[in-house]
Amino acid sequence: MKIPAFDHAKAAVFLLRAALAVVFLYAAISSTLAPDEWVGYLPRILLDHFDASVLLKIFSVYELLIAVFLILGIYVRYAALVAALTLGGIIVSNFSLFAITFRDMALILAALALALLSEEKDMPPTSKK
Repeated sequence: MKIPAFDHAKAAVFLLRAALAVVFLYAAISSTLAPDEWVGYLPRILLDHFDASVLLKIFSVYELLIAVFLILGIYVRYAALVAALTLGGIIVSNFSLFAITFRDMALILAALALALLSEEKDMPPTSKK
């Protein structure tokens, strides 16, 4: 009986998916349980027009969706790109807090690496005409 070789590439993709999912899952749960600790990261322009608690709830659902897609391995390339764009938006909208958000740069690179490593089978089917 032949033992299949360990697939390092698949393991790396799994680890990237798990790492990014944990980040988005934690942020979604924490901002729901302790919104006062997270409201300061919302862009001022949004706070001028919308209620902070509503924005946090909407963003928490958005983060949960990203985490679920990554955990389940559904549309991984798209989920990784959305994650990278989201993290980039967080950095840009909180540039005055760069001493804290600079860590998101590494997460952006991890998300982009995941997008590059994702296989075509993780993508939605294309219609053939």
